Amino acid sequence: MIELLRRAADRDPATVGVITEAATWTYAELAAEAEALARGLAAEGIDRFAIVSNDLAEVVALLAAASLTGVDACVYAPDVAAGEAARQAAAFDHGVVVSPREDLAEAGVAVRTSSSLRREGRLIEGPPADRPLLVLTTGTTGTPRGVRHDWTRQLARLRDTRDGTGQVWLLAYGPQQYAGLQVLVHVLGTGATLVAPSVRRPQAVLGLVHDHGVDHISATPTFWRFLLAELRADDRPLPALRQVTLGGEAAPGELLDDLHATFADARISHIYAGSEFGSTGSVRDGDSGLPASLLEEDGDGTVQLRVVEGELWVRSRASMLGYYGEPDRSAEEWWPTGDLVEVAGDRIVFRGRSSEVINVGGVKVHPLPVEERVLALPEVRAARVHGRANPLVGAVVAVDVVPEDGTDPDALKSAVRAACAELPRPWQPRSITLVDEVTTKGGKVVRRDT
Repeated sequence: MIELLRRAADRDPATVGVITEAATWTYAELAAEAEALARGLAAEGIDRFAIVSNDLAEVVALLAAASLTGVDACVYAPDVAAGEAARQAAAFDHGVVVSPREDLAEAGVAVRTSSSLRREGRLIEGPPADRPLLVLTTGTTGTPRGVRHDWTRQLARLRDTRDGTGQVWLLAYGPQQYAGLQVLVHVLGTGATLVAPSVRRPQAVLGLVHDHGVDHISATPTFWRFLLAELRADDRPLPALRQVTLGGEAAPGELLDDLHATFADARISHIYAGSEFGSTGSVRDGDSGLPASLLEEDGDGTVQLRVVEGELWVRSRASMLGYYGEPDRSAEEWWPTGDLVEVAGDRIVFRGRSSEVINVGGVKVHPLPVEERVLALPEVRAARVHGRANPLVGAVVAVDVVPEDGTDPDALKSAVRAACAELPRPWQPRSITLVDEVTTKGGKVVRRDT
């Protein structure tokens, strides 16, 4: 990470790297802050720490400082509850948490501030050979796991990246998410500018998008769906987006069509990635799913895919080293992704997550195909399909629907039933609830009730 800041600062120290709602940071300022923090980490002998901050410039500087000194850093969710932060710090042996939040100390966490770590002195040479990084899974289906990565692997894919000077990206993911880390690495590696909102909700970011001329956005399909709804209600001209990227969830075809129609001049990309296996690359053909030609394609050997009993498996040289507290794993190892897929013609079609399958009287129902039918209705802004406990069959299919403004509730429920009428009976929703918002975590729909 530190070399990305140094490289951009050497090219043009005045180039803006990060824009937050509180301040604007050039690459030269970010590099200088990272080096001051690195001297503090080295002076105090800190070998691992966690970061809890909603200030992206602070997060970037601390991650870069850790990469310069070989210190193992981990970013927690900026809004993590104090008690949960204490539990995570204990689980992952984070004796130090760097944060401006005073409530964390009250929960028994040893808190330091960035200002207390800054040191003046000579430039630190480096970085070292071993540069660990811990990324927590989103925990949408349970307690987060610690995924051990290495900065060298994460930065290897940037060797042939083009200069992105002048591009303005929006950070729609949390910096604690692997997807957020990918955006950070790409933007800083290309010398582009990153706009970081304090609240990453579609209705809260439109002002920043317009004010700073954002022309590149990477976000989950759920985020994009709500952003499109906000744009339809906004009186200002559409943002002149040049790049639209989707990741984190399966992207339905109707959403891709809507994005193409809305941003006709933008390149539309869909990235398939995971905390454990890294990124498999991007798909830009405009269709949902992945090309079936990727299955066990040799290519340069960096990423390979295959389907095992309906589940997608990945082998990647950008994969994790292993889970925290467990031995290293081989880069040649195949990983089950948890994504259920079907090869239909020339596409790998996503059917849902294995953890989200609803067991209806012994029939396995995948929420995603049901959800896609509901989302195709013009009266629906967002939807969430999940299982609801039932004493007779164990569970039934339930759907939470966010309606478009002015929609008649009874007519909408009838439309949902009609849209799913051709599905097998166990797949048809037995419960339809109109809600103000769907349950999400990390920008992704949570389809499993916990």
